[in-house]
Amino acid sequence: MNELNPHVSGLSIRRISGQCCRFSIALAALALSVLCAAQAKPATTPDVLVLSNGDTLHGAFVSEIAGKVTFHSDVLGDVSLGWDKIKELHSSQKFAVVNDQEKPLGRKAERRMVTGSIDVVDQAVTIRPEGAPAQAAIPVEHAQFIMDAATLDKQLNHEPGFFQAWTGAATAGGTLVTATQNQYTFSGGIGLVRTVPSVSWLRVRNRTAVDFAGSIGKTTQPAYTNPGPPPVQVAAVVTKTAIYHADAERDEYLSPRFFALAETAFDHNFAQSLNLQQIYGGGLGWTALKTPTQEADLKATIQYEKQQFFGSGSGQNLVGSTIAASYLLHLKRLTYTQGLSFIPAFNDAHAYSVNESDAVAFPAYKNLSFSLGTLDSYLNDPPASLPPTKRNSFEFTMGFTYAIRSKY
Repeated sequence: MNELNPHVSGLSIRRISGQCCRFSIALAALALSVLCAAQAKPATTPDVLVLSNGDTLHGAFVSEIAGKVTFHSDVLGDVSLGWDKIKELHSSQKFAVVNDQEKPLGRKAERRMVTGSIDVVDQAVTIRPEGAPAQAAIPVEHAQFIMDAATLDKQLNHEPGFFQAWTGAATAGGTLVTATQNQYTFSGGIGLVRTVPSVSWLRVRNRTAVDFAGSIGKTTQPAYTNPGPPPVQVAAVVTKTAIYHADAERDEYLSPRFFALAETAFDHNFAQSLNLQQIYGGGLGWTALKTPTQEADLKATIQYEKQQFFGSGSGQNLVGSTIAASYLLHLKRLTYTQGLSFIPAFNDAHAYSVNESDAVAFPAYKNLSFSLGTLDSYLNDPPASLPPTKRNSFEFTMGFTYAIRSKY
């Protein structure tokens, strides 16, 4: 028998060993892929929307708000329809239904809202929780809101970031005149409100509002010489106006209509010799009217107030109250807002003030609107001065308003 060459024999063994190793790795990779495929969840079944004319759309049901159903079709994109155009709707995703026949839910009850797949047949919505019996059918006219479980969780259990969920408007206008007199005026303002949750289908837990409005102007009559005789040098005359208001308020809702609040406000009015008025207080509020187009709030606070006038030293410290009302009307072609406030002082009956603001905005193009506004303020205790200071100040503004809508 011929003996094997040791070198050749070792090389053959190494080759066979390497091939076995590669085969083992390939076999392990194949087994792992088969295991992952076995554990993978089946593809999500598309939602089905059957129209009243028999047409069928496949895609994803998005939401329903006040009778308007939004459905994302793979072919048509987002489609918005009323319930009268829908024969059937079937979704395997998890949704929650808000019934407008039930009283507003507290936060604990909201957390227990049932979620599950939904079926709409014969103008009735049935929600089918996972592992539980189907809920009683709700007529579509009472299914005020249908929202997915992820959105419900975000609104119930999370708070928006500092720069999120704000809505409001910014307004600006101005005038420039160059003639015998030189004149300029500028007015502007911004108002922002954030409610949490930021959706109308859940009860409001808290609300934050910040506002700023200002108007500044100057009219200059240049110096000139009256030829006389004798010639007289007439000095330049400068007339200034400056009115500023800023406030912030935080509301914590105790029920759907009642809330506790904390507020602060700052006012400056050069025409009334008011250098700075500061207010810090807290109190209670009541939402007297709330519909999809209107809202009215009544508020009363107890507060500390400090007034500082030009040339009057350190000013005066007051303890008083703010009794206020606000109204909002939102229609398709205009938005009207009004604010009224009466600010008495308990330790000085003469130190009271009254303010009223009105604004109307007419939509012009996308987020731009044309706006008109008035601000009427009455200050009962301005200091004596020459020329005499009027107690009433009235301001009319006109400009453009840009709507601010921060998403969350």
